[in-house]
Amino acid sequence: MDVESKLRDLPRWRREGEAIKRTVAAPDFPTAIRIVDEIAVRAEELGHHPDIDIRWRDLHLTLTTHDQGGLTDLDFTLAAAIDDIAAKHGAQAE
Repeated sequence: MDVESKLRDLPRWRREGEAIKRTVAAPDFPTAIRIVDEIAVRAEELGHHPDIDIRWRDLHLTLTTHDQGGLTDLDFTLAAAIDDIAAKHGAQAE
């Protein structure tokens, strides 16, 4: 898999080892929780779950496919979905 070319389509994400990461700044704490809730629904549909660290209105997201030992297409599919969800709620990249 060509991770760098996939990341060109997801400019808010950065690679760190065998994971991709992004921080999202929601307008406020209740919106941050709504974003997490929508991410949870989409992640469950995909059967692929991100690591999420919530700090007030900032969401730190990490994607990797643990059982495959690194990045897979599922990580990039979920990253694109997260970008759409965050944008819908007026979240900004940190």
